[in-house]
Amino acid sequence: MTVHAATKSGFVRTSAEVADALASGRPVVALETAAVTHGLPREPLASMPAYLSDETTPAPIRACFGASTPVHLALGLALAAAARAEGAVPAVVGMLRGQLVIGLTTAELEEIAHARDVHKVSARDAALVAARGGTGGTTVAGTLLACRLASPTPIRVFATGGIGGVHRGYAERPDISADLIAIRDTGTMVITAGAKSILDLPATVEMLDTLGVPLLGLGTPYFPRFLSAGNAELLVNAEVSDERHAAAVFAAHQAFHPDRGALLCVPPLAKHALPAEMMERAIADGLAECAKTGAHGPEVTPVLLSAVARATKGASLATNLAVLIHNARVGARVASALASQMRDAN
Repeated sequence: MTVHAATKSGFVRTSAEVADALASGRPVVALETAAVTHGLPREPLASMPAYLSDETTPAPIRACFGASTPVHLALGLALAAAARAEGAVPAVVGMLRGQLVIGLTTAELEEIAHARDVHKVSARDAALVAARGGTGGTTVAGTLLACRLASPTPIRVFATGGIGGVHRGYAERPDISADLIAIRDTGTMVITAGAKSILDLPATVEMLDTLGVPLLGLGTPYFPRFLSAGNAELLVNAEVSDERHAAAVFAAHQAFHPDRGALLCVPPLAKHALPAEMMERAIADGLAECAKTGAHGPEVTPVLLSAVARATKGASLATNLAVLIHNARVGARVASALASQMRDAN
């Protein structure tokens, strides 16, 4: 096996491990870091969630959540461990001192996790942050940009939690996440638990349809609601039975649309999912709070997230971790199936 040096082009660097895996046709799954840099507690878990106490969860994943490891860093380590546990190479993506790194080492991930002046890097922001030598975590759109720029070939599988979408109140204040265009235009299968529950989910599904993004449901006909299972109100375009089936459908999609992406919608594991009714009540309370305080635009999301955390008594954090780690495992299996199918085709 040929070992490649890290590939580097100005503001973008692909690690030697990821470059070698891509060159040799081994499975690679991209992983974001915005979940590491923004939105998770910076202290250790007070108690271990059920998913991380379950012996069916691989030991290397559980070991990431040590008694002294803050949650945000533990998640980043656990996502990489989850990919490796399923036989894939993790391409953890982040902006480090002005360079978009595709395949962060553990030390580099720790540097990003502990950085004080840390940015949230979407595709639009990559050049702006890089030009000032900044450090940050990549969003869905930012990570998909990295998938396209990876060397020597693009990365075809990316695992995340919930994607962005059409925000509630769109008719009064148009607000659509850059994630949706990036999903369409990057040529990557995105493993996701649907869109974040605080969004306008029907409008998000409609927008994905308008953009021509196929929605596949892993063992479900429903579009999941991030921390909650879906229902008959929102349907995917096709249900797939397992990761190999998903990979086969995506390979067919790529034959017709080589530069277009797709979504593999993975509902949260039933025993860790939150009741949809609870989530909707919490979001309604959060929207009422926004109306009372005059919060709008980017100010709305943290208010809604706080309302959800209060309503679930912290259970939303445990479910969020379970969703992200489970999706990384699913993504690794899809990447392995794609790699196997490519070998068979050749």
